[in-house]
Amino acid sequence: MADKGNDPWAMWQTMLGEMERSFNAFAGKAISSPEFSKAMNQAGGASAGAQKQMSEMMEKYLGGLNMPSRDQMVDMAVRLQSIEAQLAEIKSLLMQSGAADGAQSAGQPPSPRPPRTRRPPQPPGEQK
Repeated sequence: MADKGNDPWAMWQTMLGEMERSFNAFAGKAISSPEFSKAMNQAGGASAGAQKQMSEMMEKYLGGLNMPSRDQMVDMAVRLQSIEAQLAEIKSLLMQSGAADGAQSAGQPPSPRPPRTRRPPQPPGEQK
């Protein structure tokens, strides 16, 4: 193995370690300063404002094309889920009602049908 003083890999690791420590120290000082937090706060506010403005512009654009916006689609999906839940509830109630009716009619004979006394009309010329 090579001597530690002449090993290029060990020198590279040492150099990277020193660079990392100095960068961490510099970043720590910069982050803790009030100017940095003020600048970050302003950048976050500007970003939020730009995002809101973009959202409003996109909604106006889609409205001009007669297309729904994302918020309108989300509202529609919520309403559709509500309708589907109500339909499922109605279906289950109908199934229960049908099962109850089937159980009641199973114990009783079917109701008698009235006698069929009326005959269909005969075509002309075929009188009895």
